Amino acid sequence: MGISLHSIRRAALAGAVLSVALGGTALADANLPKQLAWTAYGTGTAGYNQSVAIGGALKSKLGVNLRVLPGKNDVSRTEPLRQNKVQFSATGVGASFMAQEGAFDFGAKRWGPQKIRTLMMNNGAIGLAVGVAGDIGVKEYSDLKGKRVAWVKGSPSLNVNTEAYLAYGGLTWDDVEKVEFGGFGASWAGMVNGQVDAAFASTSSGKAYEMEASPRGLLWPPIDAGNKAGLDRMSGIAPFFQPTMASVGATIKKESPVPTAAYPYPVLVAYPEQEEDLVYNMTKAMVELFDDYAGKAPGINGWALDKQNLKWVVPYHAGAVRYYKEIGKWGAEEQAHNDKLIERQEVLATAWKDFLAKGASDDAWNAEWRAARHAALKAKGFNAVF
Repeated sequence: MGISLHSIRRAALAGAVLSVALGGTALADANLPKQLAWTAYGTGTAGYNQSVAIGGALKSKLGVNLRVLPGKNDVSRTEPLRQNKVQFSATGVGASFMAQEGAFDFGAKRWGPQKIRTLMMNNGAIGLAVGVAGDIGVKEYSDLKGKRVAWVKGSPSLNVNTEAYLAYGGLTWDDVEKVEFGGFGASWAGMVNGQVDAAFASTSSGKAYEMEASPRGLLWPPIDAGNKAGLDRMSGIAPFFQPTMASVGATIKKESPVPTAAYPYPVLVAYPEQEEDLVYNMTKAMVELFDDYAGKAPGINGWALDKQNLKWVVPYHAGAVRYYKEIGKWGAEEQAHNDKLIERQEVLATAWKDFLAKGASDDAWNAEWRAARHAALKAKGFNAVF
């Protein structure tokens, strides 16, 4: 018996409805509370803009309101997370890797090594680099000798990253004029108004676009992937950097990428105490809603599932691991790597506890903690960076 055109149309319509329903069911499985809060970088930054775009997708598809709290430095982004005033933080390497290590500001008495856990990360087409004012004649990072370079108070990630770029150019902070600022945004405002000549940022940061449009202009000096000596110096300061070709950002055209360096940014993190089901569902929503927030902010497409590095330098949360296992992305190698990272965190936690029990004067605190941290990691066979 023949099938009528009307029957075909009706079947097609039913299939479309079923497809939508199934899609809706899949997303409904990402069972999130109606109110969520993250910390992120300051307004106008790539991390903040991406968080807002992700929040838009959560609202439109799941009815979830995401409140994004801007923090001007690593400590101000981590404190609300530690106090459980927010569930997650879309942060950088400072409030993830450096916090884990108890390094720099996180070596202070009120902090110490933090058992940070990863959910997802953005490995996009952006660079993370020291931008230079276009009106001072600098072409290479070595040319920054004697120039004014931004130092951001309370933000060790920005300062160490800048130091790594100086090291690539064969320089240290002693070779440049350090200009202090109270936050990331202020450092780039200082670039625009002529207070400073170089500052660190994502190439896709709104602040970088502002600098590009300013009378001074903007330049990203190149990182040569073949310059082993320069890269070794850079890695000695910041082992998380890798050469990359940035195709998104201020002054950058997709058809002519800029050779620079990068690391995952932002990184979505939580504390291990955060509820496993919540972390599982947040990770699930980030993956399944990707098409809804892709392209909605510069550099945001780096959150794609195929861009994830499941063997990074900070361990994954049990809830995220559960999701990655469920979709077939987590195996024995990832688990072994994660277990080793958690062991590193335990070594650091024990070292901190012992250090506190021993006691140190405020004047000697930083030096003695660095020595204790280094010795504890080396004793267990770990590389003691910083």
